Amino acid sequence: MATLEIDCPICAEVLELTDQDRAELQVGDVIVCSSCHSEMEVTRNDGGEDFELELLGAMTTCLNCDEEFEVTAEMLQAAPMTRAQDGVEVALMTCPHCRAKFELELADEEG
Repeated sequence: MATLEIDCPICAEVLELTDQDRAELQVGDVIVCSSCHSEMEVTRNDGGEDFELELLGAMTTCLNCDEEFEVTAEMLQAAPMTRAQDGVEVALMTCPHCRAKFELELADEEG
């Protein structure tokens, strides 16, 4: 059975879809990343490598209060960029629930 591997555009987690998974998906269905909980809508599912997703929302969980929230484009624009200890560029996010600050690593979008 063939498996299609797709990288999450937010956390780069590999999402694996079997032929059976693909057969059940239709354009407009939503897939949720099990790692970062970002939502992606199926925009094309024509078999083989002809499969596309569009990011609907990037979700993250605050490390301080454990509340989940959507990371909006406005939040990313307002967040200062810095380098983590491992040298990776990260956004310094503020939790809208408890106001704690934490680093959020963003995956590069291809294309």
